[in-house]
Parts: sequence; structure tokens; C-alpha cells
Amino acid sequence: MFRSGSEKLEVFCGIDQLDTVDRYLRHQRIGLLTTPTGMDKKFKATIDRLNERYHLRALFAPEHGIRGDQQAGAAIENQKDKKTGLPVYSLYGSHKAPSSRQLADLDVFVVDLQDVGARFYTYLYSMYYVMESCARSGIPVIILDRPNPLGGLITEGPLLHASCRSFVGLFPVPARYGLTIGEFAQYINQTQQLGCPLHIAKLAGWNRNACYDDTDLPWIAPSPNIPSVDSALTYVGTCLFEGTNVSEGRGTTKPFELVGAPWLNHDKVLAVISQDALAGCHLRPCWYQPVYSKYQNEICAGFQIHITDRAAFRPFSAGVALLDAIRQTHEAFTFRQPEKPDEPWFIDLLSGNNQIRQPDFYYADYLDKAKEQARQFKSDSSRYWLYKD
Repeated sequence: MFRSGSEKLEVFCGIDQLDTVDRYLRHQRIGLLTTPTGMDKKFKATIDRLNERYHLRALFAPEHGIRGDQQAGAAIENQKDKKTGLPVYSLYGSHKAPSSRQLADLDVFVVDLQDVGARFYTYLYSMYYVMESCARSGIPVIILDRPNPLGGLITEGPLLHASCRSFVGLFPVPARYGLTIGEFAQYINQTQQLGCPLHIAKLAGWNRNACYDDTDLPWIAPSPNIPSVDSALTYVGTCLFEGTNVSEGRGTTKPFELVGAPWLNHDKVLAVISQDALAGCHLRPCWYQPVYSKYQNEICAGFQIHITDRAAFRPFSAGVALLDAIRQTHEAFTFRQPEKPDEPWFIDLLSGNNQIRQPDFYYADYLDKAKEQARQFKSDSSRYWLYKD
């Protein structure tokens, strides 16, 4: 990844490039989908920038809310924003798309979201449902682009199978897809034939070789459990543990960098895990006690994933190898079962297919096929790149 001593790229996000889309916003009634990550170079919220300069009429909240005050999975309610007095419509609850009534009072829709570069992050699909609804209503959508925190050159993981479509994955993309959110918007607009009138306020100064902390931008947590760039990177692989009875580190200071359970035996796992899949990282045996989520207030034996070489580290491969090693060596391991018989298994929705939980699963063959799918996706999706190497 890009690093030259302490030198960092000077990067300006879409919100800092408002003049490039000003002609679409002047004298228009604006709706805005955003979170606390929607902030300019001077730490001014996108909500405030648009409210002061233009005619902002309504706010729309994805998972975690526009102020970031909700935990993962918590339903968001319609409400009024205390600071601006504007209505806040939920896109993470009983409704995932803006209604025609909510759009009737708008001329243009703005999206400013910091994604984390992983297929199962729900912000992507809140954006998609906005684009789909706006396409039907003929309302232009403006994406204020932001960097992919993981860079834009590496893709990982199998493509999502159509049978595993859900709000943690709607499209045939790999777990790590290597696009900015603006590029992803272009990709789905074209491949899903949405016909959305789409405009991108592009980044300035970013290149595909740069992770987020290779830039001079401050890291503002996209959600409570992604506190750092390293946690965003490990999340690509350890999010799979959400589909199991193994803790993914929620309720600790290192979510998605810690994996464990009260019944886990370090030595058994280390004896069978593939070292090839652990390139660029080190599994450090440790113990931790989550204050909420799985195994709340119980001591878990587990591993902290220390990234030693980002260029070599492949978090999806490491996550699959670690999951498979724990499953092989512990009878206590289980996949999270569906609540209803006709519901899909959550591990299938996260991984993109039903292969991981099969009795004859062999991780090396699985990862070989996944690498080829990810390579092909990178080739196919490069036509939507807004930024070169």
C-alpha cells in the first residue's frame, strides 16, 4: 500500500468538492442520506454544509442513524433532527427505501456515506434502494464520493450467489470489492439497469493504492464496531463469525480483530490452521471478556489478529481458514441456525453461498475458486473506475 515514510496523500472528499456538482443543487429541494462520517475537511457535517448553502428538506438514516447513536442491527425510527428541526426518515427498520410520499417534496437526492469496503456492509444497499426509488421518480442522485478504506486494487472472496441475496448482500460481488462508494453506485446503476440520473462529486488526490490511513483524512468510525482501519480490514474475514457461535469481538475494544469463545483451545487451532492463509498477519493467543453481545461477561479464549503486512494480508482467506480450523477441532462449534425453517443460514448470506457449512468443505479448494471469481470481478468492474492506479 502507499506509504513513503510519514508522507500522506492530501485527499479531498466529495463534500469538499461541492462546486463540481453545484449546478445540480442550486435552487433545488434536497434530501440527504448520511451518517456522522459525512463531514468535510474542516470537520463540518455535510448536514450543516448543505443546510447552510442550499435548500435541505429531509434527512434519511441508514443503520446506526444519522448521528451514529444506534448499535448494529437496531431499528431506526422516523423522528425529527434536534439540531436542524428537519424530518429524519428511517431506511433501516420496517422500510429500507424512501417512499414516493417522502420523495414527492424533493428535487434531488444526495448521498454521503463512508463505506468500509466489504460486501456485507449495509450502507451499500441503503444507497441502492435510494437510487432505485429515485430512478422511478426521475430524481437525480448525487454521490459525494469517499475513499475505499481498504484501497482499490485488491478484491477477495467468492461472488454472491443469487440464492443468498439479502440486506447484507444483494449483488454478485466479492466480499472485498475494491471500489469507492461512487464507483459502486456507477456499477449497480449500469449492471442492474436502474436508469438512475447519477452524478458523482469525485475525490481529489486519492489513488487506488492508498488505504484510508495513507491519506490525511481523519478516521471517523462508520459504525460503533469499526473503530479503526485495521478493524475494517479484518472485518472482511471475521464478519463471517457472526454466522457462528464464536465471538467476533463485539463488546470489546477490538471488534473484528478478536475472535474466540469460552470453550476454545488455542493449541488445537494452531496445530491445524494453514499458515499460507495467514500471510501478512499473526494470530496472538489471548483472552478477553465482552461487555455485550456473544458471551457477555464471560472470559473467552481466542486470538487477536495482528496485521504485519497489509500488502500480503488477505483477510477473507484468513477468516475462512480460522473458522475452518476452529470447526475441525471443537465439537462445541456450531453455525447460527435460522430462526424459521424456511429462512437462509446467516453464514450463507455473509459468505455468499452455502459451501462453508457443508460437511465436506475444504478451504483450499474454496479459496482457489474464490480467488478466480474475485480476479474476474476486478477485471469486469474496472470499467467503472473513476480513479486510476
